[in-house]
Amino acid sequence: MSRFLSNATNRIDAKGRVSVPAAFRAVLAVRDIQELYCLQDFVYPAINIGGPDLLERYERKVAAEDPFALGANEMSLLLHGGGVFMRLDAEGRLMMTEFIRDFTGISSEVCFVGRSDHFQVWQPQAFHEAQAKAREVVRQRGLRT
Repeated sequence: MSRFLSNATNRIDAKGRVSVPAAFRAVLAVRDIQELYCLQDFVYPAINIGGPDLLERYERKVAAEDPFALGANEMSLLLHGGGVFMRLDAEGRLMMTEFIRDFTGISSEVCFVGRSDHFQVWQPQAFHEAQAKAREVVRQRGLRT
């Protein structure tokens, strides 16, 4: 499996670390991702996490813009000012830094959410509320599975 799917909630330990779900660690291993690019989401109170290719994908979009245009400047501000590189420890845990906690509101538990080519970390209640809202929007549009 090379996609991040499903969601799981794990507790943060006393040292501020949380175990990344085994299925997500397996995808990271298959894709040979060791350095994680962590970016504040543009819409939700979540952190997007993927490999360097996630940053590169966004940077290609910025590079396609006029470098003097406001849009390119704003996108760079979000990508570079709202992103950091992190690594999992030897046991597959991620440190819940102030960068993550302040943006997401995460305190004691982390909800990991698969987004196909990357995953996100959320405060669990915020994820469930956003998912319910998205489900209602899709229902109102008449979309069915």
